[in-house]
Amino acid sequence: MKYKRVLLKFSGEALAGSKKTGIDFDEVLQFAREIKECAELGIEIAIVVGGGNFWRGKLNTYMDRATSDYIGMLATTMNALALGDAFKQIGQEVRVQTGIEMRQVAEFYIKDRAIRHLEKGRITIFGCGTGSPFFSTDTAAALRAAEIKADALIKATNVNGIYNKDPKKFEDAEFIPHITYLDVLNKKLKVMDSTAISLCMEEEIPILVFDVHTKGNLKQLLLGENIGSIIS
Repeated sequence: MKYKRVLLKFSGEALAGSKKTGIDFDEVLQFAREIKECAELGIEIAIVVGGGNFWRGKLNTYMDRATSDYIGMLATTMNALALGDAFKQIGQEVRVQTGIEMRQVAEFYIKDRAIRHLEKGRITIFGCGTGSPFFSTDTAAALRAAEIKADALIKATNVNGIYNKDPKKFEDAEFIPHITYLDVLNKKLKVMDSTAISLCMEEEIPILVFDVHTKGNLKQLLLGENIGSIIS
């Protein structure tokens, strides 16, 4: 199956590359080039990016959770702007929209406007998560995928799919090429948070999980090849 419209979820750490924190602009440009190749095939691509390379969780046990989450939203906006700039450098039309209004920085997220950008071939990047605290960027990705009627939610990770336990810690971890939404929830697999999985299940949006660091994986995946794992 070749997908027409997809929502791609990047972690902030993916943009940091080997640096682990901040932004590795060589890595970001590489991602941008590969995504542009997919867009040139006629696939409409929206992106939600996390902010873990700048901010992850409360700084201390006394910090207000909502305040911490708002700081995280600002981190996702920095990543969205950096990724957007990378697309501009390689000649790809792009728009950045944010879930919190910041007029001088980016467009405010409006569903119909986002869909119009996609229809015109513009890659559209969503920053600020859902715009509300207490929700992860995984949930934001599921929400935006449902709103724009994406054919699939694609989760870019540092491993080649879903395992029954962390393959970096356990040599006997078993690869799972296909699994149902309910099995992910019941087995408490740490693919995405339960809110995101439940929303995708309700809206029947398949979740594809693949290794973002292997060149060519995304293009093959979008052309219908069996890359990584699928939740459906």
